Amino acid sequence: MKELQDIVNAFDKAFNEGKQTALATVVLVEGSSYRRAGARMLVTEDGQLTGAISGGCLEGDALRKARLVMTQNKPMLVTYDTTDDDDAKFGVGLGCNGIIHILIEPIYPERQDTPINLFKLFLSKREPVVLITLFSLNNKQAAQPGTCLLLTADEKIQGTYPDNEIKDALLADAKDVLKNGNSVTKTYVYGNGFTCFIELLQPTVSLVIFGAGNDAIPLVQFAAVLGWQVTLVDGRANYAVPERFPLAKKIIIAKPEQALPEIVLDNRTVVILMTHNYNYDLAMLRQLLPLELTYIAALGPKKRLQRILDELDEEGLNITDKQLKSIYGPAGLDIGSENSDEIALSVIAEMQAVLTKRQGTSLRDKTVIHDRDSERLIQQTSDTEIKSF
Repeated sequence: MKELQDIVNAFDKAFNEGKQTALATVVLVEGSSYRRAGARMLVTEDGQLTGAISGGCLEGDALRKARLVMTQNKPMLVTYDTTDDDDAKFGVGLGCNGIIHILIEPIYPERQDTPINLFKLFLSKREPVVLITLFSLNNKQAAQPGTCLLLTADEKIQGTYPDNEIKDALLADAKDVLKNGNSVTKTYVYGNGFTCFIELLQPTVSLVIFGAGNDAIPLVQFAAVLGWQVTLVDGRANYAVPERFPLAKKIIIAKPEQALPEIVLDNRTVVILMTHNYNYDLAMLRQLLPLELTYIAALGPKKRLQRILDELDEEGLNITDKQLKSIYGPAGLDIGSENSDEIALSVIAEMQAVLTKRQGTSLRDKTVIHDRDSERLIQQTSDTEIKSF
């Protein structure tokens, strides 16, 4: 979610400077592309770009069209078709062999349902939301409502419905996305015939590091680059200090039994034990295992981790298979890491892989990188008949 936070920060800066802005959003991809639906970029009137909608090949053309959108004060749907081998004729040189639909909408600061306000609402809480972007795919000259609705975790709607005829179906689909966790794109062929990108947004990753040694410094730095929220915990007051970890959002100086009450743990939280203190790590793992977190890393050799697990077992702690699968020790992917920087890269990569349910294999060895079946365009008629394309 770092991209969204960067966009919000850039908008606030532009607004304070009196500059107009427009938001470009990839709303639908057919075939292959560098970025998937949901990629965004903020454009200011003087050409400053925040975020990205491609690998750099679309940005120049999107900037020109964004300036037109700001001048006309009207959203625009732009399609880049690169399925032709000679895509150089488009002037963008994509070479991706796909069709990318990008919605560019002016930002109206005075409106409560402006996309920026919806982004801010999402970023203000650690809860998943569903963001709804409507556009007219079949008639680019028709109204393009844009990013206009947000469904909160408690199923409350923020924003404005641009078409009351599809309101019930749209709300039902948004609730389904919130429940099942898969973004979808649907065209409602009744009403005004809008296509809707119904997008699940997950809170940013929360990384909790137990241990404030020197090897924790690059781990904090890598996490900060990704926009993760970092909490650092250690019992040593002279180690866990802001001067050593300026990028950590929170620093806690506590004994093992005092640490967890000060930390919010959820399914977007990953944990690593790297205090290099056997008893501290043992005490923390004793508390963490029953919580059944997604990822708990243990730095150090496998024998050390097994000794901790054996000791917990002897204490009578009933360690389930599910709890065991959440422990990654030794931590990190096998990339030949030796020093603390390389180990941090390895661990962060493994955390990302686990969170996205990937194996961390080389993309060269994959036939398909992204599961495009989950992004297929669905058409729904007024009698609830659903067709996939």
